[in-house]
Amino acid sequence: MAKLQIAQDPVADELLSTDAFALLAGMLLDQQFPMERAFAGPAKIKERFGTLDPAAIADAEPDAFADLCATPPAIHRYGRSMAGRIQQLARVVVDTYDGDAAKIWTEATSGKDLFTRIRDLPGFGEQKAKIFTALVAKQLGVKPAGWTTVVGDYGKKGYRSVADVTDVESLQKVREFKKSAKAAAKAAKDAGGKG
Repeated sequence: MAKLQIAQDPVADELLSTDAFALLAGMLLDQQFPMERAFAGPAKIKERFGTLDPAAIADAEPDAFADLCATPPAIHRYGRSMAGRIQQLARVVVDTYDGDAAKIWTEATSGKDLFTRIRDLPGFGEQKAKIFTALVAKQLGVKPAGWTTVVGDYGKKGYRSVADVTDVESLQKVREFKKSAKAAAKAAKDAGGKG
């Protein structure tokens, strides 16, 4: 796997670079929470739980696993509810992909297939699936035919999402892009509401 630098932490980034489930779980956590802290979450889970093996996580006692995820520093602002989502994700990886999260992308037959496999995961909607498809294409080199079509703007060069974060500088550029996009959306909404 490629050397990822999304969490901006050597231990967390090493895990993201070598463990497919860690990368998948990091993407799941990347909502309503700073990106680099979300992608550092899997390393916290591994440190506290002892493993990131999807079967062990799926079979963990839910309350105990939620406690482990919510203990400060929590894996997410909503640590307990995200713990449940991570267990659901682990269950799908075990039941559908034989416990090997990488099969989600390594066995995809086309860009559309890859996108559909990701979108069908618990906690992954349309936009998150596009971003993760772009991430595995741009950073892991998994580029099945048609991937740029299904991801839209996320496949372009630039700094739009986590798929484009490769160092501290690019993280800052993605943050600035998101901030300006949010401001533009708000301005458009405000302008539309004045009619």
